Amino acid sequence: MKEVITLRVNKEEYEILVPAKRILVHALRDDLDLIGTKIGCEEGACGTCTVLIDGKPVCSCLMLARDAQGHEITTIEGLMEDGKLHPIQQAFIDYGGFQCGYCTPGVILSAKGLLDVNKNPTEEEIRLAIAGNLCRCTGYVKIVESIAAAAEVMAGKT
Repeated sequence: MKEVITLRVNKEEYEILVPAKRILVHALRDDLDLIGTKIGCEEGACGTCTVLIDGKPVCSCLMLARDAQGHEITTIEGLMEDGKLHPIQQAFIDYGGFQCGYCTPGVILSAKGLLDVNKNPTEEEIRLAIAGNLCRCTGYVKIVESIAAAAEVMAGKT
């Protein structure tokens, strides 16, 4: 059975027809063509599909699309403003916070969730915030450095 749902994604509203059991990651990718959100384990263990729901990091593979109605969803595509990368995105480029890039959208959104509530996180707090995001390419050093650098920019220290 299908139903019409309304999702607010990246500050825009979308009305889509989805199967009742459509998970959010598939609605974002397949119905809205927002392919920056990646599909990983589909069990909530890898963090690849992380998006922000009302500013908090959530694995979109664990949420039904219909349950996301009435909430603000932010995907990696929604971070760029006026053609300019978000400071976290720019820091990942400047500090080499990614290798293959597959996990990067989820990691960046987890970092944004942290930096929106903690402007000056410690390395331990950064590592805790991204603990649910698995990266098979790096040892996380460059990822943590990128997030720390973004925190400084966002706090106006640089």
